[in-house]
Amino acid sequence: MTDFSNAIALITGAASGIGAATAARLAQGGAKKLILVDTNEEKLRDFGFTLPCERQPIIGDVADPDLWAAADLTGLTHAVVNAGIGLGTPILESSFEDWRRVMSVNLDGAFLTLQAAMRAMQGRGGSIVLTASVAGIKAEPGIAAYGASKAAVIQLARIAAKEGGPLGIRVNAVAPGGVETPIWHSVPFFHQLVETTGSEAAAFKAMGGAGTLLNRFAKPEEVAGQIAFLLSDETSYVTGSCFVTDGGYSL
Repeated sequence: MTDFSNAIALITGAASGIGAATAARLAQGGAKKLILVDTNEEKLRDFGFTLPCERQPIIGDVADPDLWAAADLTGLTHAVVNAGIGLGTPILESSFEDWRRVMSVNLDGAFLTLQAAMRAMQGRGGSIVLTASVAGIKAEPGIAAYGASKAAVIQLARIAAKEGGPLGIRVNAVAPGGVETPIWHSVPFFHQLVETTGSEAAAFKAMGGAGTLLNRFAKPEEVAGQIAFLLSDETSYVTGSCFVTDGGYSL
């Protein structure tokens, strides 16, 4: 278990999925305080009470500049820029509103979170990981907004690494493939597959078997472990990288 003793860490999209799993991992590693951001107040607070460390919940939209203007990030040492939404619609069937909704959370929100974290780390340094996606690397039909937003997140992390290096701030990205998280609930294809296979577990098994070399999707806890590794001192010489964790899907 990587050591995060005395860490003060910011995690967006912290109420479920990869965000919640990462929060739990950092808390188990000895984090002093977790600043947890999500739009779902009830779910975030219920989850926060399970963590064995100080919690500071922030409820709101990561794409809202006022949220970050008011956020207290004093002493921040680590950040996980994780909040995101999914949308699976072909370009010809997509509305501009759909495009902007995905870009707002996945890219505008990532930029504002990253900017706030880097500002809080100035003069002390720190480590940041952005959650991208293999969809930002491998093209697939029906995910234009999501894929474009995640490709931009990967490049954003690289540029931030160049700007953050002189400040002692490391910035990396992780690009998961299929992960068993609630983001799939927004994808119509997944609902159809659940109906066909009979359960979410069966749907995930079917997708993992068809699309990966390891014949399965990842658990959020697996990706959380990889994020913790990139955040930790064990990767103190790593910055500007994009760690692809997709079970071989992109090969």
